[in-house]
Amino acid sequence: MPSLPDHVRAFLEVPRFATIATTDDDGAPRQAVIWFLLDGDTIVINSLDGRRWPANLRRDRRIAIAVTDATDHTWVGLTGTVDVVDDEAQAQADIAAMARGQADWPTPDL
Repeated sequence: MPSLPDHVRAFLEVPRFATIATTDDDGAPRQAVIWFLLDGDTIVINSLDGRRWPANLRRDRRIAIAVTDATDHTWVGLTGTVDVVDDEAQAQADIAAMARGQADWPTPDL
C-alpha cells in the first residue's frame, strides 16, 4: 500500500465528512456520507451490519472515497480496497474515536 503524501494526510486529519462509493450486487453504484478516522495511512470507516454499503464491501472490497472542504472547495479522492474487521471491541473504539473527532468541528452559523 503506498503512503499518503503529506499534504493529503494533513487534509484528511481535519474532521470532515467523506462520501464513499460502493457497487450493489446488480452493478448499480451506491453512495453514502460517513464519518472516518485516519490511522496512519489507513482510512477507518464503521457501520452497523444490515446497511447496504457495508454488505457491498463484504461482497466486493473495492471502494472510492471523496472528502471535501466546503469552505474553499478543495477535495481529496481516493480509491482502494477494504479490510473488513469484525472485532466488536475494535469497532466500538473506532466509532468512539470518530465521535470525539466530530466534537472538534466548528459550529456552523445558522
